[in-house]
Amino acid sequence: MPSVRDVVILGSTGSVGTQAIDVARRNPDRLRITGLAAGGSDPGQLAAQALELGVDSVAVAKAGAAEDLLLAFYAEASKRGYESGQYRVPKVLAGPDAAAELAATQPADVVLNAITGSIGLGPTLAALDSGRTLALANKESLIAGGPLVKARAKKDQIVPVDSEHSALAQCLRSGSEQEVRKLVLTASGGPFRGRSREEQEDVTPEQALAHPTWNMGPVVTINSANLVNKGLELIEAHLLFDVAFEAIEVVVHPQSIVHSMVEFVDGSTIAQASPPDMRIPIAVALGWPDRVPDAAPPCDWTKASTWEFEPLDNEAFPAVELARAAGLRGGLAPAVYNAANEECLAAFVAGRLPFVGIVDAIARILDEYGGGDARSVDDVAAVEHWARARARELAGSEEER
Repeated sequence: MPSVRDVVILGSTGSVGTQAIDVARRNPDRLRITGLAAGGSDPGQLAAQALELGVDSVAVAKAGAAEDLLLAFYAEASKRGYESGQYRVPKVLAGPDAAAELAATQPADVVLNAITGSIGLGPTLAALDSGRTLALANKESLIAGGPLVKARAKKDQIVPVDSEHSALAQCLRSGSEQEVRKLVLTASGGPFRGRSREEQEDVTPEQALAHPTWNMGPVVTINSANLVNKGLELIEAHLLFDVAFEAIEVVVHPQSIVHSMVEFVDGSTIAQASPPDMRIPIAVALGWPDRVPDAAPPCDWTKASTWEFEPLDNEAFPAVELARAAGLRGGLAPAVYNAANEECLAAFVAGRLPFVGIVDAIARILDEYGGGDARSVDDVAAVEHWARARARELAGSEEER
């Protein structure tokens, strides 16, 4: 039987982080959480997690949140009726580099990076440099810092957490690298599947957050509504599996049961199917290459069901082909795509940019980008700063019209 693995969770109060804790909670003989990191906006939740799990260290991104976290920890212990000495206060790290420090210094077998956004690049590199297995839910760090991450990662050191890439990793075990013809990423199509571009012009943030099959955080949910997330996943698949962009296809599958497929040279296609529950790919990543029992309920094969597949409407949803073009351009273009999207998405939520304006602005910023290579983290930071500033300018211009 596999031994117990020590796990550090970065982004523990978010959607993936809380589900990872649930997986570990139900498999104490397989997974032991030793460190947690979060932004610090909800010290009560982080303190409750730390107390329940008995972790050694906790990290918060906000430098001033350390005192709030300690107070929340004592309040949580009191609420649970613990006497002094019945619980242990973990070591607290605070500041913008705290998550990276935790990933580098806290003894662990696996670091789960579930931080949202390209701010996860530092922790990703820290986890890789420490030699730990990186369970990667923070796709943005790979996309923004692709060459840097690839150069630092040892073979099989990164295990994907995205359901699509987890599915691909599982399917790829069915054949050799030379036998792979095509990767097929599935997309639910989001809440606006079947709508034309014109029919998406008046979409509100509330409508964009109403995903038909997945329960995810707000950023990923909105990114899934306009398929920017699928564009990011296309770049991620290329970087993770070293498959040419021309051999990666996106197909719409509204039921979100088949999470992705691999087509082999003999005409066979291997698919991974499970209900739309992130606990399964999380468990796969934390236990890789072994499986963790009962991560989530399986498909019920006693009930009739229909699975649909249809081609992606690239005119109504141009984000995927825009990402493919950025990936083919290479260098820092994927970082520009991601940074511009993060800023434009925030502008949409704030009411400063229309829904279709998100992808329009990303396309314009990519057109204006002059090119460059990712030789260092500073290179990535500089181009992201430019892309974000340009996105804010465009959002302001849109507001003024």
